Amino acid sequence: MEGGLVARSARGAIGEHWWSRRFLEVLESFALGSRLTRGKNYARRGQVLSLAVAPGVVTASVQGSRRTPYKVSIGLPAFSELVWAKVEVTLAEQAIHSARLLAGEMPEDLEEVFLAAGAPLFPQRAKDLTMSCSCPDWEVPCKHLAATFYLLAERFDDDPFAILLWRGRTRAALLNRLRELRGSEGAPGAVEPSGLTSEGLRLGAMMALADVVPADGDFWTGARIAALPVQPELPTDLLLRQLPVPGAPLGGAGLVTFLEPLYELFGTSAD
Repeated sequence: MEGGLVARSARGAIGEHWWSRRFLEVLESFALGSRLTRGKNYARRGQVLSLAVAPGVVTASVQGSRRTPYKVSIGLPAFSELVWAKVEVTLAEQAIHSARLLAGEMPEDLEEVFLAAGAPLFPQRAKDLTMSCSCPDWEVPCKHLAATFYLLAERFDDDPFAILLWRGRTRAALLNRLRELRGSEGAPGAVEPSGLTSEGLRLGAMMALADVVPADGDFWTGARIAALPVQPELPTDLLLRQLPVPGAPLGGAGLVTFLEPLYELFGTSAD
């Protein structure tokens, strides 16, 4: 179709990076493989006219045999703020995670981070997805939905943050939150002459070190050290940290200092 979105892969498998391939593997595990395959030709012929990703829903327009394009919708629930808070704390604790995200890549163990937070990144069952198409085909997914899935996988290749957007977090919101949690110096949006933010340059250096130092090795001695575990639990004083400093009538910063050990005690007390 003229002006349609044409899949880059002319033959064989679709998906260049682990996250897009993983997405399609999950779909095929739902015994949707034969039905998905029918959509490959549509994806490669440019039958998908438009594709948009938003929190909780992917929408597309797909040209079928009729004059009017069909409307496609694929829903996947966005995560709650509590889930995202757990994930963001875990990602911020791992410098290499932040570095890879700033570089536009998905950390290889990102799935594990979400699983540890009790919220799988990819759908676990077919019914986790809400699929609809305005075509008369009663099968789900129809070839119009299938074509959308393949183009969506390539969208994930181009922009892995589209996966996270589908789950409810924009790229800007996530990276800004990671900068806050890591306590980066300088203004979050300060641009260096190279066009990179100061945080991007700093974490880029961490990535360079990660290429020459084993992930489980100590930089100074080269000795092997235990890998940092995924820690989905939120700090007991997280809420206290995020609240503004109370005014002087309430005790100001001194009140926060007084409450910190109490929050720690509440977090460890059986009662």
